[in-house]
Amino acid sequence: MRAALSALLAALAEGAGGDAGRVLAEAVDGSGRRPEELRTWGDRVAELLGGDPGVAGAVAAAMERYAPGSAAAWYGGDHSDFRGGVFLREVVGVQVVIQGGGAAPEALSSLPPRPGGFTGREGETAELLGALDDSAAVLVTAVSGLGGIGKTALAVEAAHLACGKGWFPGGVLFLDLHGYDEQPVSADQALQALLRALGVPPEHIPAAADDRAGLYRSLLAQRGAVLVLADNASSPDQVRPLLPGEGRHRVLVTSRHRLPQLGARLVPLDQLAPEEARRLVELALRIADPEDSRVADDPEACGQLAYLCGHLPLALQIAAALLAEDPRMPIAELVGELGASHDRLVHLDDGERSVRATFELSYRRLPPEQARLLRLLALAPGPEVSDEVVAALVGTDPPPLADLRALTRAHLVDRGSGRAWWRLHDLVRAYGMGVVAGDAGLREEGEAARERVLRLYLRWAYAADQRLRWLPGRAEPERFSNRSQALAWLDGERVGLVAAVLWASEKLLRGEAVLLARCLAEYLDWRRYFDDKITITRAAQEAAHCSGDRDGEASMWTSLGIALDEGGRAREAIDAHTRARDLFRAVGNRHGEAGACLNLGVALREAGRVKEAIDVHVTACRLFQAIRDLNYAARAWDSLGIALRKAGRMKEAIEAHTQARDLFEGIGDRLGEANSWNNLGGILGETGVVEETNEAHGKALKIYQEFEDWYGVGTALHNMALTHAITCRRAEACIYYLQAADAYTRANAPTEAAQARAQAERLTAPAPTDKPTPASPPAHTTDSAQPAPPRPGAPGTAGP
Repeated sequence: MRAALSALLAALAEGAGGDAGRVLAEAVDGSGRRPEELRTWGDRVAELLGGDPGVAGAVAAAMERYAPGSAAAWYGGDHSDFRGGVFLREVVGVQVVIQGGGAAPEALSSLPPRPGGFTGREGETAELLGALDDSAAVLVTAVSGLGGIGKTALAVEAAHLACGKGWFPGGVLFLDLHGYDEQPVSADQALQALLRALGVPPEHIPAAADDRAGLYRSLLAQRGAVLVLADNASSPDQVRPLLPGEGRHRVLVTSRHRLPQLGARLVPLDQLAPEEARRLVELALRIADPEDSRVADDPEACGQLAYLCGHLPLALQIAAALLAEDPRMPIAELVGELGASHDRLVHLDDGERSVRATFELSYRRLPPEQARLLRLLALAPGPEVSDEVVAALVGTDPPPLADLRALTRAHLVDRGSGRAWWRLHDLVRAYGMGVVAGDAGLREEGEAARERVLRLYLRWAYAADQRLRWLPGRAEPERFSNRSQALAWLDGERVGLVAAVLWASEKLLRGEAVLLARCLAEYLDWRRYFDDKITITRAAQEAAHCSGDRDGEASMWTSLGIALDEGGRAREAIDAHTRARDLFRAVGNRHGEAGACLNLGVALREAGRVKEAIDVHVTACRLFQAIRDLNYAARAWDSLGIALRKAGRMKEAIEAHTQARDLFEGIGDRLGEANSWNNLGGILGETGVVEETNEAHGKALKIYQEFEDWYGVGTALHNMALTHAITCRRAEACIYYLQAADAYTRANAPTEAAQARAQAERLTAPAPTDKPTPASPPAHTTDSAQPAPPRPGAPGTAGP
């Protein structure tokens, strides 16, 4: 014992506080803790310290690190007080004696008040409470999410609930680390703040970081369970020194970054659900004025407001504050302002809080390459982008996956619907677009990126379109080995493709955008996305007109006419096809003119102008035969047969459909052949030839199923149901109707699906009064002709 204390004094004399602490701790630990003798040596230590509190603190901290409890024994602390928390001051008490000062007060009730208007997050709250429970073996829980997503509010709410359950009798330490400010709180500064909160006077805090951390853990070790809430951390390094040494304590961290490096339970936050967002606005307004009924009075407008705010809690709170400031403003008025603005973030600022400023804190911490990637992603078409589109945006191959993952950890980018897909929150996108718009150099960079995306889309969409139009005997299209692959790519990129065509309003991108629209026409018809088709063809038609591309404009009038006709807008379709025919004729495009005549005949027929339709179809047949296009000639004959059938000229109609069927079969167009069989079956059914009718529809059904043409499958099954119903085979008819409804549903044809189900219900009614409906018309896709787009890069086109 004496030898150890002598060594201690020698170490102190040499100024080695850490070694002195170790030596003294060993002496105390081996002494049986005899306070009387230790106090004598303590007096000698005090003399040698010469009043240096930094060395005294280092000695005390080192003692606790090497032998917990030895500092209390040295200074003669009472063990009952020690367990009750008095020891926290007693550990540094000798420093107080040396300095002649008093003990500092503790600050273990620093938890902010519960957030007003907190709503939703039931699942996340339950997960946090499960991690904070003393039965869980979880030391650290990290709540992460986009700036403004409500991380702090959730953490504070969960902390209050946990304290209300009596889980943290030792208190709560709350610390804002300001991780995304220009000068974040360092780990060392945070540790000093926590030591002060634990009652250590500033002048008695050890000088060395390791000693401060050791003292911090030793202080916590002698208390009941403590919750440390470290808010707004930006890196694991800010948090690691704050981790307690014992498992009964808990650390709850909030960050815009995921922090898996802490070995934490990770609780990521997403935007609020629509109903939660509406409730947040309502609660905020009612806190300001209990009589405010604007949300209840106009829930639809509130839903639109929540959508425009991206269901982001910060944006919703700002919107609610703007409404509270003007009690007479209807919610719909604010919705109108946000919806009409080119920059929503301008409005999402109430003077104290700003969505733009919140995102700015995250953006300016990004390395240059990640900042560039975020800006370019904000310019991408559609809500999600694939790896291929990301690579085109940044001009690299492969895509910058490391930077994408880094932005994902920062919650500035989210994973999309699949592993190779990425998305931005709507307001992050708005922020990124605003950054680009405010700088001429960044605008130029963005235009180049979008041009690269358009060229990528155009190459792949052209290849997919060629595969969809491919017939046996022709050269195999590039890139896609079968229809399924082409359709899968188009399905995945559809939203982005449609959005990219809308870039046609910008002069520099018009040519590629118009060509892209032409490449999508066949696909959109196939999938029956007629609203999308109307949207892109209107934009592309206007762009082609502005750029003087008369052939492209005519093609877009054709696409628009087909979509309008499918949507039941026959009169508008007639006008569109007439314009297409006249433009194709003016530029000498005989194939385009013939196709326009074919489609004009369809629209005239749907408008009830059957005689005119027959005349126009005859013209189309003659034109296609003159240019020796057998495929489109077959389509024209098929459409002529439908018009003749409507006119009651059944024999001529059968001859026309037979001619079409033979042409399709001769050139290997299986889908065209199926359409002709389906149309033949309809006519034969009306003439009462039941066996031949079922045979024709059966052949059509088999081919449709082979190509997974679900609308065609639905049409064939529907017609088979009609035939069985007419012949009083009600059970079989009912089954066919239900199968047709399922096929129509898969084909994105809800109206036809509902009609088929209604027919099945009529057949199963106890006493049906209605007669079976007449044979349904064949699928509209059988008598429309979408001209093929020119190859990108061909003369007269703006290819890549």
